[in-house]
Amino acid sequence: MTTLIACSHGTGDPAGRSAVQELIVGVRTLVPEAKVVHAVVDVEHPQIDAVIAAESRSDDVVVVPLLLSVGYHTAVDISRAVQSHPRASQTAPLGTHPLVADVLADRLKSALPDGWRRGDHVVLAAAGSSNPSAVRDVEVAAGRLRSRIPVSVSIGFASASTPRIVDAVAAARETGAQRVIAASHVLAPGFFAGLVAGAGADVVSDPLAPDERIAAIVAERFRTARVAV
Repeated sequence: MTTLIACSHGTGDPAGRSAVQELIVGVRTLVPEAKVVHAVVDVEHPQIDAVIAAESRSDDVVVVPLLLSVGYHTAVDISRAVQSHPRASQTAPLGTHPLVADVLADRLKSALPDGWRRGDHVVLAAAGSSNPSAVRDVEVAAGRLRSRIPVSVSIGFASASTPRIVDAVAAARETGAQRVIAASHVLAPGFFAGLVAGAGADVVSDPLAPDERIAAIVAERFRTARVAV
């Protein structure tokens, strides 16, 4: 049996931990042919290196990053751990999948019970990374979100990249937005979700997980990797 290692960032936020665990329960339901275990790259345990080492003793392992873009943790932490074990491989992160834009649009709908207004503007609020590929991933997600909602969309980052979310919110207001909504491009409650919430938008949507569509992306990433082996 191949092991699917669902690797999240890690968080000290109980709500964030609960959201990730609920997501993993959903993945187990969708991938009955695999053993599904959790690992993290930061903050919590068990760390990805230890989990790959333990699981690859008896099984092939596929690491699916529960991350939304190709940043340091995906390109360095996870990749380095995978490359140390010949029975391990990794998939792309989740954020460029079209279903992510569907979830983002639904989170916005839930955050706006009275619907869209003239003068609304959405800032797609991402964690941020110094890796240019991560910025491109967010741009892909923003493009897909634009096709799903009837208002303009710009991008802001909580750290590492520019513009910062607070600056993107201010820029939207300066160009005439009457209400600025931050679309949380983060997986679960935690540090980065807090930065999004504190960036000054009028409305902030919830993080993406748990959601059965996010679990479905994880399952698809895993199965695609297995076929490629």
